[in-house]
Amino acid sequence: MATSPPLSVIVIGAGMVGVSAALQLQRSGHQVTLIDREGPAGGTSFGNAGILASSSVIPVTTPGIVRKAPGMVFNPLQPLFLRWRYLPTLLPWLVPYLRHANSHDVQRIAEALSHIVGQSLQDHQDLAAGTLAERWIKPCEYTYMFKDRAYFDADQAMWDIRRRLGFRWVEYAGEELAKQDPFLSDSHHFAVALQDHGMILSPGDYIADLAKAFTKKGGILHKAEVETILHENGQTTGVRAGGETLTADRVIVAMGAWSGQLAKQLGVRVPLEAERGYHVELWHPNKMPKNPLMVAAGKFVVTPMKDRIRLAGVVEFGGLKAGPSEAPFKLLMHNVRAYMPDLTWKDETRWMGHRPAPTDSIPIISDVPGVKGVYMGFGHHHVGLTGGPKTGKLLAMLATDTKPNMNMAAYDIRRFTK
Repeated sequence: MATSPPLSVIVIGAGMVGVSAALQLQRSGHQVTLIDREGPAGGTSFGNAGILASSSVIPVTTPGIVRKAPGMVFNPLQPLFLRWRYLPTLLPWLVPYLRHANSHDVQRIAEALSHIVGQSLQDHQDLAAGTLAERWIKPCEYTYMFKDRAYFDADQAMWDIRRRLGFRWVEYAGEELAKQDPFLSDSHHFAVALQDHGMILSPGDYIADLAKAFTKKGGILHKAEVETILHENGQTTGVRAGGETLTADRVIVAMGAWSGQLAKQLGVRVPLEAERGYHVELWHPNKMPKNPLMVAAGKFVVTPMKDRIRLAGVVEFGGLKAGPSEAPFKLLMHNVRAYMPDLTWKDETRWMGHRPAPTDSIPIISDVPGVKGVYMGFGHHHVGLTGGPKTGKLLAMLATDTKPNMNMAAYDIRRFTK
């Protein structure tokens, strides 16, 4: 991947995608500066469910969601929330987003996502090899829990898509499920355990260790807010950050939900919305699930992490500026009482962050038309941690004029300018 002579590259955003791109470029011999206003894993990369969810290729916009969504928004026990004052701002994004709720687009989106997340465990193991970050990666199954087999059969069309894309699973029922993992076996009697998955035992610590490996090898970590990307005569010259001008041959934007602002400065309008995600962590619980669990009835995830259980899976639309809402936290705690009534714990922590959501549910991994030397990688919805290493590798290849060995058309930012 190396280009001669070495390039100077600025990567904006020290989440999973940005750190991955920085490491890939550094290992290819380039001079890399990583810029973030909060430091490594300061945003969504810290607060995700921690699952390397290779099979999470089905978008939210499945057939029937348009009919179901209004009822979900008005039901506080459903994992979809809306700040009503934000609705006028949301509508220009929401309408084209919901147009993808059809079988053809679901198949197309799933296929595009599978190329980014489908080998996630191996991608993370390769990225972390030889660093302290290896200690946080755990190969595991990812288990979907159902009340009974009928709930699984009702979603058969989506599972058929996963099967066609090569994902494998083992089915457990009744006593077999209780032996495999008794955590929810009192209330759930059928499960699908997806194979060849993984998890990160502490996402914030994992990305911090990757960033330490980057700086230990001479990479520069700069804590500042990027104000603008500089360019002259159609070629980037660097960035303005924290009042300083930093020069570079290439610039990579991996700012998650905030990336659209810089894209707009460069003349590209990406239809991007912030999905506000929530988690609750229960520290030192009296019991742990064996593997991460997706509780299908409640549409939330239970992940056993270091010293705690993390509950995640709520979506709220309310923009980037508003603080956390109380209702999503109440729902997660309701789910604890409803599905895990005998669970106890010593302490509890909460988090809210922003997932970057383009209207077509496919991430942007692309150069920027009109300004040479600028590349963008964002828009992963719920799979930013999962797809971070592959995205970072592709960005590093694009930035060093190395042609990826896959068709990149689905991820090109130009799809929004046609």
